[in-house]
Amino acid sequence: MRSHFSFGSLRSDHIAGAFFIVFGIIVFALSGDLPFGSLSSPGAGMMPKLLLVLMIVFGIALLFGAAASQPFAGIEWSDGSHALMVVVIAGIAITLYQTLGFILTMTLLVFTLLIVVERKPVLNAAAYSIGLTMIAWWVFGKALKSPLETGILGF
Repeated sequence: MRSHFSFGSLRSDHIAGAFFIVFGIIVFALSGDLPFGSLSSPGAGMMPKLLLVLMIVFGIALLFGAAASQPFAGIEWSDGSHALMVVVIAGIAITLYQTLGFILTMTLLVFTLLIVVERKPVLNAAAYSIGLTMIAWWVFGKALKSPLETGILGF
């Protein structure tokens, strides 16, 4: 019996779909200690688990529609260093978040991305990153009353 699958027929959506499915299952398994609650009284784990289920469902949809996507072997990887910079900068921001707090971390994150990755002028990047962070802080911290990390400087 001859198989119809070969690595030459592997499509980009096969990889993306499989990644979303595997990642969703792993995070779902690791978040088992968060209480799901009920619809009338949702627990801390309800939204994350619902989002993970959606991620898995959309990963399956990507797998089924993968034949229409670009062949994996034909993907241009010239922008890989750009993507790696974004991942490293975001990782550093995640590491510093509890220490520096929301306002400082998010301002530095946006500023660094604009300067290092996008190569924007310093003053424009500073104004944009401060403005964006303050709007996000007001929306989430004040209007929606979400608890945001204050950090070592107290804000």
